[in-house]
Amino acid sequence: MDSIIARGLTFKAYHGLYEQETQQGQEFRVDLEIFAELSKAGQSDQIEDTIDYAQAFKIVEEIVTATRVTLIETLAENIAQALLCSFPLMKAIEVTVYKPEAPVAGEFEYFAVKIFRSRE
Repeated sequence: MDSIIARGLTFKAYHGLYEQETQQGQEFRVDLEIFAELSKAGQSDQIEDTIDYAQAFKIVEEIVTATRVTLIETLAENIAQALLCSFPLMKAIEVTVYKPEAPVAGEFEYFAVKIFRSRE
Protein backbone atom coordinates (compact mmCIF):
# COMPACT_ATOMS: atom_id res chain seq x y z
CA MET A 1 0.00 0.00 0.00
CA ASP A 2 1.25 3.48 -0.87
CA SER A 3 1.36 6.25 1.71
CA ILE A 4 1.60 10.00 2.15
CA ILE A 5 3.61 11.01 5.21
CA ALA A 6 3.32 14.26 7.14
CA ARG A 7 5.65 14.79 10.09
CA GLY A 8 5.83 17.42 12.79
CA LEU A 9 2.57 19.32 12.27
CA THR A 10 2.79 21.70 15.21
CA PHE A 11 0.04 23.65 16.95
CA LYS A 12 -0.58 25.47 20.20
CA ALA A 13 -3.70 24.11 21.86
CA TYR A 14 -5.48 23.73 25.19
CA HIS A 15 -5.96 20.00 25.75
CA GLY A 16 -5.35 18.22 29.02
CA LEU A 17 -6.55 17.01 32.35
CA TYR A 18 -5.24 19.87 34.47
CA GLU A 19 -6.43 23.47 34.64
CA GLN A 20 -2.99 24.86 33.80
CA GLU A 21 -3.06 22.92 30.52
CA THR A 22 -6.47 24.18 29.50
CA GLN A 23 -5.70 27.77 30.56
CA GLN A 24 -2.10 28.28 29.42
CA GLY A 25 -2.02 25.90 26.46
CA GLN A 26 0.98 24.02 25.15
CA GLU A 27 2.52 22.70 21.98
CA PHE A 28 1.14 19.57 20.33
CA ARG A 29 2.75 17.82 17.38
CA VAL A 30 1.06 15.42 14.99
CA ASP A 31 2.49 12.90 12.55
CA LEU A 32 0.33 11.28 9.88
CA GLU A 33 0.80 8.34 7.59
CA ILE A 34 -2.07 8.20 5.13
CA PHE A 35 -2.48 4.93 3.26
CA ALA A 36 -4.05 5.06 -0.20
CA GLU A 37 -3.63 3.72 -3.71
CA LEU A 38 -1.53 6.42 -5.39
CA SER A 39 -0.73 4.82 -8.76
CA LYS A 40 -3.46 6.74 -10.60
CA ALA A 41 -2.08 10.05 -9.29
CA GLY A 42 1.40 8.97 -10.29
CA GLN A 43 0.21 8.49 -13.85
CA SER A 44 -2.26 11.39 -14.17
CA ASP A 45 -0.34 14.07 -12.25
CA GLN A 46 -3.73 15.38 -11.05
CA ILE A 47 -4.57 16.41 -7.47
CA GLU A 48 -8.03 14.82 -7.82
CA ASP A 49 -6.37 11.40 -7.92
CA THR A 50 -4.61 11.69 -4.56
CA ILE A 51 -5.04 13.02 -1.04
CA ASP A 52 -4.60 16.80 -0.93
CA TYR A 53 -2.21 17.11 2.01
CA ALA A 54 -2.75 20.87 2.30
CA GLN A 55 -6.42 20.14 2.92
CA ALA A 56 -5.50 17.36 5.36
CA PHE A 57 -3.29 19.83 7.25
CA LYS A 58 -6.20 22.28 7.55
CA ILE A 59 -8.48 19.55 8.93
CA VAL A 60 -5.90 18.53 11.53
CA GLU A 61 -5.28 22.16 12.45
CA GLU A 62 -9.00 22.76 12.98
CA ILE A 63 -9.38 19.68 15.18
CA VAL A 64 -6.31 20.40 17.28
CA THR A 65 -6.87 24.13 17.76
CA ALA A 66 -10.66 24.57 17.75
CA THR A 67 -11.66 21.77 20.11
CA ARG A 68 -10.66 20.83 23.65
CA VAL A 69 -10.28 17.30 24.91
CA THR A 70 -8.81 15.77 28.04
CA LEU A 71 -6.81 12.94 26.47
CA ILE A 72 -4.45 12.85 23.52
CA GLU A 73 -6.00 9.46 22.75
CA THR A 74 -9.26 11.30 22.00
CA LEU A 75 -7.43 13.89 19.94
CA ALA A 76 -5.78 11.18 17.82
CA GLU A 77 -9.11 9.40 17.33
CA ASN A 78 -10.85 12.63 16.27
CA ILE A 79 -8.11 13.35 13.74
CA ALA A 80 -8.22 9.83 12.29
CA GLN A 81 -12.00 9.79 11.94
CA ALA A 82 -12.20 13.27 10.40
CA LEU A 83 -9.56 12.45 7.80
CA LEU A 84 -11.11 9.08 6.92
CA CYS A 85 -14.48 10.80 6.45
CA SER A 86 -12.99 13.61 4.36
CA PHE A 87 -11.01 11.56 1.86
CA PRO A 88 -12.73 8.60 0.16
CA LEU A 89 -9.43 7.48 -1.40
CA MET A 90 -7.91 6.97 2.05
CA LYS A 91 -7.78 3.29 3.00
CA ALA A 92 -6.21 3.72 6.43
CA ILE A 93 -4.35 6.20 8.59
CA GLU A 94 -1.79 6.17 11.35
CA VAL A 95 -1.92 9.19 13.65
CA THR A 96 0.66 10.03 16.31
CA VAL A 97 -0.03 12.87 18.72
CA TYR A 98 2.94 14.15 20.72
CA LYS A 99 2.70 16.11 23.95
CA PRO A 100 6.23 17.39 24.61
CA GLU A 101 5.16 19.59 27.53
CA ALA A 102 3.12 16.99 29.41
CA PRO A 103 2.73 17.82 33.11
CA VAL A 104 4.96 15.00 34.32
CA ALA A 105 7.69 15.52 36.89
CA GLY A 106 10.90 14.36 35.30
CA GLU A 107 13.03 14.69 32.22
CA PHE A 108 11.59 13.43 28.93
CA GLU A 109 11.42 14.33 25.26
CA TYR A 110 7.67 13.77 24.87
CA PHE A 111 4.74 11.52 25.58
CA ALA A 112 2.76 10.33 22.56
CA VAL A 113 -0.13 8.20 21.41
CA LYS A 114 -0.09 6.35 18.09
CA ILE A 115 -3.24 4.85 16.58
CA PHE A 116 -4.04 3.05 13.34
CA ARG A 117 -7.52 3.13 11.83
CA SER A 118 -8.79 1.66 8.56
CA ARG A 119 -12.00 1.42 6.61
CA GLU A 120 -12.07 -2.39 6.91
